[in-house]
Amino acid sequence: MNHLDQPVAMVTGGNRGIGRGITERLLQQGWAVSIMATRPAPDDLLAELGTLGPVRYTRGSVDDLASHERFVAETRDAWGRIDALVNNAGVAPAERLDILEATPDSFDRVLGINLRGPYFLTQRVAREMIRLRDAGEATRAEVVGTIVNVTSISSEAVSTNRGEYCISKAGATMATKLWAARLAPEGILVYEVRPGVVETDMTAGVKQKYDDGFAHGLAPMPRWGRPSDVGGAVFQLVSGQMPYSTGDVVHVDGGMHIARL
Repeated sequence: MNHLDQPVAMVTGGNRGIGRGITERLLQQGWAVSIMATRPAPDDLLAELGTLGPVRYTRGSVDDLASHERFVAETRDAWGRIDALVNNAGVAPAERLDILEATPDSFDRVLGINLRGPYFLTQRVAREMIRLRDAGEATRAEVVGTIVNVTSISSEAVSTNRGEYCISKAGATMATKLWAARLAPEGILVYEVRPGVVETDMTAGVKQKYDDGFAHGLAPMPRWGRPSDVGGAVFQLVSGQMPYSTGDVVHVDGGMHIARL
């Protein structure tokens, strides 16, 4: 086992979209990043990311508890430490349906990946952070580790054609508060990063809708968000610069959350 001198982050879905933006920013800031995603290991991408810093990959799904075990074990065995978990991986409904027509299968799929999975991955990683601390292997005295939940403006904004997504993100907001309260005595900080409309594969199908929205004042900052915008916010939170703060929400939405008349 190689004990790195640099901090280590675990990022779910860290190979695409917002997750890739987070991975790149952490690597640029001197972190090592362990990614878990469902696709086969993307060798070309890993080689590209490897020019920025140490990176590794676990193939698995956040809704599978066995994948959690492998993700934690492979990260720890490779680098000997875990300083941050970023619960980023998520899905939208396969089909946008009015809530009068929504299906139980879609509901279960979206909540399994967006809420249940991150909830229990947080539990598993927090236990490992505490174990490493008690074994004398954690390196930061005041902050043992940091957990960041990447949610969505949809945790509060209603979309009646994708109710299961909104509910999953609202649940993740409450999970952030729960874990923040429980883990604060352990020296583990928990935050929520709440993106607005970010340009990714997930939003490609509604590009015209949001282009029109930005042109007509959807947000005070009239542009799409970028994955790098979210990556910058995540880095600020995991950097350990706010050791007396936990449970906070950081909006990355160009001001869209501000109520305006």
